[in-house]
Amino acid sequence: MVPDKPALEGLEAKWGKVWEDEQLYAFHGDQVESREAVFSIDTPPPTVSGHLHPGHVFSYTHTDTIARYQRMRGKKVFYPMGWDDNGLPTERRVQNYYGVRCDPSLPYDPDFEPPAKPDPKHQISISRRNFVELCVTLTAVDEKTFQDLWRSVGLSVDWNQLYTTISPESQRIAQLAFLRNHARGEAYLNDAPTLWDVTYQTAVAQAELEARDYPGAYHRLAFHRDNGDDVFIETTRPELLAACCALIAHPDDERYQHLFGTTVTTPLYGVEVPVIAHPAAEMDKGAGIAMCCTFGDLTDVQWWRELQLPTRTIMGRDGRIIRETPDWIVNTEAYEQIAGKTAFTARKLVVEAVTASGEMDGDPRPTERKANFYEKGDKPLEIIGTRQWYIRNGGRDEELRAQLLERGRELDWVPEHMRHRYENWVEGLNGDWLISRQRFFGVPFPVWYRLDEQGEPDYEHPIVPAEDELPVDPASQAPQGYQEEQRGQAGGFIGDPDVMDTWATSSLTPQLVTGWQRDDDLFAKTFPMDLAPEAHDIIRTWVFSRIVRAHLENGVLPWKRAAISGFVTDPDRKKMSKSKGNTVVPTEIIEQFGADAVRWRAAMARPGMDSPFDKAQMKVGRRLAMKILNASKFVLGFGEGGELTDVTNPADLAMLAGLRQLIATATESFEQFNYTAALEASEQFFWTFCDDYLELVKERAYDSDGADEAGALSARTALRNALDVLLRLFAPFLPFVTEEVWSWWKPGSVHIASWPIPEELPCAGDVELLEDISAALVELRGVKSTHKKPMRTPILHATVSAPASMIEHLKLVQTDLAYVSKTEKFTWVEGGEELSLEAELGEPPARRK
Repeated sequence: MVPDKPALEGLEAKWGKVWEDEQLYAFHGDQVESREAVFSIDTPPPTVSGHLHPGHVFSYTHTDTIARYQRMRGKKVFYPMGWDDNGLPTERRVQNYYGVRCDPSLPYDPDFEPPAKPDPKHQISISRRNFVELCVTLTAVDEKTFQDLWRSVGLSVDWNQLYTTISPESQRIAQLAFLRNHARGEAYLNDAPTLWDVTYQTAVAQAELEARDYPGAYHRLAFHRDNGDDVFIETTRPELLAACCALIAHPDDERYQHLFGTTVTTPLYGVEVPVIAHPAAEMDKGAGIAMCCTFGDLTDVQWWRELQLPTRTIMGRDGRIIRETPDWIVNTEAYEQIAGKTAFTARKLVVEAVTASGEMDGDPRPTERKANFYEKGDKPLEIIGTRQWYIRNGGRDEELRAQLLERGRELDWVPEHMRHRYENWVEGLNGDWLISRQRFFGVPFPVWYRLDEQGEPDYEHPIVPAEDELPVDPASQAPQGYQEEQRGQAGGFIGDPDVMDTWATSSLTPQLVTGWQRDDDLFAKTFPMDLAPEAHDIIRTWVFSRIVRAHLENGVLPWKRAAISGFVTDPDRKKMSKSKGNTVVPTEIIEQFGADAVRWRAAMARPGMDSPFDKAQMKVGRRLAMKILNASKFVLGFGEGGELTDVTNPADLAMLAGLRQLIATATESFEQFNYTAALEASEQFFWTFCDDYLELVKERAYDSDGADEAGALSARTALRNALDVLLRLFAPFLPFVTEEVWSWWKPGSVHIASWPIPEELPCAGDVELLEDISAALVELRGVKSTHKKPMRTPILHATVSAPASMIEHLKLVQTDLAYVSKTEKFTWVEGGEELSLEAELGEPPARRK
């Protein structure tokens, strides 16, 4: 069964097909007796509209090493995979790919075909239903590509448990959880200031914010008092001057205490506004007094809410100044100049106007300011008043916040310090979780609203379906008691037009995959789950949101442990991104180096630590995989071994004793979810095994002259037992090459073989003997290298000086040492603290032609 020329090429396809045909990694819940027998993993569903890069391969490999270890430990591993296919990224990809855009006002066209030559710059308008159909079609193509990659990487997921976040079952679970949140008062509808992306035309949650430097300028504007004096403020957003509702200064600021309780008039528009004290005003920033506009930033929202200021919104959802002149504007002509303009143009026009009117002091002073962006957007967010759905998350509820912090303390974190990122996020929340989005491809809210006799919606008393009616689509289904003809009619109804944020669905993956409200037996055996693997950048989003939903619905953590992966950066330690042009296509490195080599490099990235990517590192992993093939062929070529009781040679016993220690080290590391430490220990032992031990005993194992049958049997038995153990230790990391070697001489799969335990091996050996052998071989080889002689050069006489204990060890293996080093005579000298060698070299034998 051992091939003449072992090779790595083709192993992924060969064994991937075998594993799939045999359903090696399938989870059979009916064969599970209790929850304790299961290890369940909440695998992150990647966004299929994106692009996979080495960071994904690394983090998913980390999870797979743990899954494979737990399976070999005898656990029934529940390891599903999902695709996050709904949401904004998918919509953008569909728009660009097909050259279309969604217009919900259009009727469904059952005969619609996308353009043969799509033009992303001139997109065709189609109905929402047509648009969703294209989303489903394209994500199916993307999902096949993703699955092919994960299979080539060797992920041992159960593909029978595959799910998508837009499937009917996912929609049912998301809507069911939402309805229960709503019934308990945890989900609510509110008309309030909302972070808004004008490009994507949707609300944005706090967790999706990204603070970026944004160029701007301070403009010093004059507000006017009744006595003719001016009060100067400095602002980077003069275009919002028409939305000003107050001036705010710190109550301790002596410069402005005499102004509190008075009013001033805004420049340009002539609007009277109060001067008010608030401790959030920064005395050392700008002029120390600021205009509060509705809304320029989140501080404006705080002031507006706490000081009960009037709402004076001038920014529309499209990112343009509203066209109709507000009734509070005195100088309407000035406002008409900016009506309908973008924020950028309005800013320019306002600056020109206040400069011309003499109400700006000096020229604008350039500055860099931090602005909030949607993480996928390229324009600063606006804050506008909209009606949105929220879920309580502790942002405004101290009791709930404390409960969620305690959940974070109950959770085991790998590494432990990642807990602080969670706590910092929870403690910094300033509002509840906004879960509604003004998009099209997502889970619709299962809500309708009655229309009164004037056709106005009754938002205070939403209509919701029964749980057994889910999933529903209010855009195409009428609620119980109504007919479709009543949609949009006075006395009839309308459906909620929004969809849930994709996080509102993926926050329920623990419930979704474990069969919550679908399969009670599966749920009892897999929930709460054992492991939640993820990258550290989504602690604030996916980790937190799942904890919130499980806490509210189930009263427990969704899993026992969160294992955090770091980023994979480019060699300059910059985060990889498509826009920077520093990404690497995973399929290319797998094809070039093999999956096992890539997995080896992934596992060398420690939990929670960022890791620079360099293709050259893959060569090291490939070298290890090839060495496993060749060394295994060499070991098996010696012939059959015997029973462990046949291992009698001190060198063989020492090697097995070292291997026994390795098993304990690797097991302890895996139990701490430190896969890197387990790999490092196994690899270090393996190279010593190959370079020193295997070379030391090969002549004895061959026993070509039959002079030492007992010694040969001892060597062969030790070698085969070592290979058996080493293959199992490497199996979680290098699944393809270990499966290949296992098939040469063992039945079944190495991946369902038992994880080795120290008790498998004898404990009679002296581990220090193996260390002394390695030290002696270094000296014996080194003397030849120093004299620039080939390793086949004989040593006529070697005088070895070393401590007495080391001399005693080396005498035990003198025959093997003589064989491997070509030494004809040893003289042993006890003394000194370290080993040293003097040698007389002969001439190397001529090479055979």
